[in-house]
Amino acid sequence: MKKLFFFCLLLSCYSSYAQLLSNKQTFTHDDTLRGSITKERAWWDLKYYKLSVKVEPKDSTFTGSTAVSYQVLQPYQVMQIDLQQPLIITKVVQDGVSLKFKRDGNAYFIELQKAQKVGKNELVTVFYTGKPKVAVRPPWDGGVSWKKDKDGKWFIATSCQGLGASVWWPCKDHMYDEPDSMLISVTVPKGLMDVSNGRLVNIKENTDNTTTFDWAVRNPINNYGVNINIANYYRFSDVYYGEKGKLDLVFFVLPENYTKAMEHFKQVPQMLKAFEHWFGPYPFYEDSYKLVEVPYLGMEHQSSVTYGNGYQNGYRGNDLSGTGWGKKWDFIIIHESGHEWFANNITYKDIADMWIHESFTNYSENLFTEYYYGKEAGHAYILGCRKLIKNDRPIIGTYNVNHEGSGDMYYKGANMLHTIRYIINDEAKWKFILRGLNTTFYHQTVTTQQIENFISRHGDVDLSKVFDQYLRNTQIPTLEYKTTDNVLQYRWTTCIDGFDMPMRIKLADGTYKKILPTTSWQSLNIAKANEIQLDENFYILSKKLNN
Repeated sequence: MKKLFFFCLLLSCYSSYAQLLSNKQTFTHDDTLRGSITKERAWWDLKYYKLSVKVEPKDSTFTGSTAVSYQVLQPYQVMQIDLQQPLIITKVVQDGVSLKFKRDGNAYFIELQKAQKVGKNELVTVFYTGKPKVAVRPPWDGGVSWKKDKDGKWFIATSCQGLGASVWWPCKDHMYDEPDSMLISVTVPKGLMDVSNGRLVNIKENTDNTTTFDWAVRNPINNYGVNINIANYYRFSDVYYGEKGKLDLVFFVLPENYTKAMEHFKQVPQMLKAFEHWFGPYPFYEDSYKLVEVPYLGMEHQSSVTYGNGYQNGYRGNDLSGTGWGKKWDFIIIHESGHEWFANNITYKDIADMWIHESFTNYSENLFTEYYYGKEAGHAYILGCRKLIKNDRPIIGTYNVNHEGSGDMYYKGANMLHTIRYIINDEAKWKFILRGLNTTFYHQTVTTQQIENFISRHGDVDLSKVFDQYLRNTQIPTLEYKTTDNVLQYRWTTCIDGFDMPMRIKLADGTYKKILPTTSWQSLNIAKANEIQLDENFYILSKKLNN
């Protein structure tokens, strides 16, 4: 019983992955400042960050600056920059002039002296210091993790989805606006190494017994995708020849895990082969792919995916689906790398639409399984995960207040996508949709409506009611049906008004037939109607009634 309880606890933890605000229903002024495109954000377009930070493990402090390059969209003289307490901004400078600023919760409002003219490119540098929030249960309740390895050397990492990047560095902490590129400069005690996003372009030994590592990111990057990872890392590398040519693979692990990592991380090229098949080219060839060991479970930091699953297959050694297929591969390597396409390439504008990240990435686990073990195996995996669906709250959260929807965005969202795959019932179209999303919205922030419209348009079926039912409602649609020897009667219940999702039934001769139920009873003449079966690939309930 203890083992069963522990496994259930693990499942519960992952179903709330990054759901930092998931139960919050009363919203505050601070929530609005954090979650909305305020007038102090809307007038400027973020172009480039240069983040410089010195990490001092002895007293858990961060000290540094963010240079913010931007283009003026509208004339306005107040800029919002976010930094969460207990960190503080100490100074803001533009063109050598120190600027006045005031704090409102975790938002700072900077008074710009220079006239902000439309079309002009400008730069503001924000200096900060303090002790950032310590991660309590990373990555779900993030911040900074301060650990030590077996040799007593520091093992430090950041994680901040939901909570926000401003928990450890000053930035425009809203997902709608990303820099086109970025430089991350991290100074650490001598003998340690920092690994961040992009490519390492410079190492500088300083006179104060520290070392500075400069990482250049050549692609747009979302705020929470930025990370720092500090340890006495051992490094090894590989090359993957994919759809866009040569992709550098670089791995950073603790010394004691070097040997097993070299074997275990052979799953990375396998992952890339499967996901490039389904989703198209890895989106960040210019920045390489890195897998970095951290003192927590792991997360989808762009081109710097973090790993802490103990060098074992499954999710901490367990199969979330209960079918056995989830023990064939390492959950963190597959899931968190899947986010390179859905989260880092295609990014939600508002965290209320977090399903765009999690539903597709959860479904990527099924697609990986299918690619290597066959369609039946992949389908068994996704159907096995249905037991983890709670139907507690809508998958889409509340907009403009930094509020995520239900953890059902994982398993229910993935099963919704699986259902849509069989509504479309055309494998070529389905693959085109998955790859087309990553091409059409390449390196973009998006809304749920853009994603819904794209799938409906290219699937040649109006899926608006399907999305409303599964994303914005907690009821599972139920197909009620009655049969006689040669007649099938059917209708949808426990559903939204106008629900009209197509459905497949399996006939007595083993073939499938499409039906078009609505909320009204319909009849269909079918030989041996008593022997029909409903297609289990549709996430629905069923109820057979007596005539």
